[in-house]
Amino acid sequence: MKSILLIGIGRFGRLVAQELNDLGHEIMAVDDDEERVNSILPYVTNAQIGDSTNEEFLRSLGINSYDACIVTIGNDFQSSLETTSLLKELGAKLVVSRAETDIQKKFLLRNGADHVVYPEKQVAKWTAITYSSELVFDYIEIDDDYAIYEVSIPSSWIGQRVCDIDIRKKYNINILGTKKDGKLNASITPDYVFSEGFNLLVIGEHKAIQKCFRIG
Repeated sequence: MKSILLIGIGRFGRLVAQELNDLGHEIMAVDDDEERVNSILPYVTNAQIGDSTNEEFLRSLGINSYDACIVTIGNDFQSSLETTSLLKELGAKLVVSRAETDIQKKFLLRNGADHVVYPEKQVAKWTAITYSSELVFDYIEIDDDYAIYEVSIPSSWIGQRVCDIDIRKKYNINILGTKKDGKLNASITPDYVFSEGFNLLVIGEHKAIQKCFRIG
């Protein structure tokens, strides 16, 4: 269980709070809107109404006592930037901030954010990749260059062994496992023989995976 300070209770912030609550973490939620604060009470350990750009208010929360501070302010980038900077100045161990553009990400990282999330951009990218190809069943972005894909096994691979295909050597792609009916098999050896009806979990560069599996 971790102690989390969540600043900003809009739609995204509320979803984050609900997920953190389901995971059993302690959550202090902060927003300058009383109605939002009241609405989040069932999902958090505590909540306060306050201005996160006010240094004295933030100081009163004991910033360095939290394992992570998550800034989910979405409609006021100036406030998000100021809050992020103040959190770091006050000794925050980990600051995760929300961005909507690449420029916002750069400013947040320069001003105290340890990590930046793009909820809208990430969901948009997942939707585009997953539903624009019949070969892709799921997709998890690791960074700008690498991702994990769940893809259908090419028909030409059926009956062949992993070592016969050797996509690690050809494309620098690693096989994490196979999946069928929601069940994962992560024990894949070089002698594993590809079978029909299974999906493949692979990790590698976007371009390499898209070329290997002819996606896009």
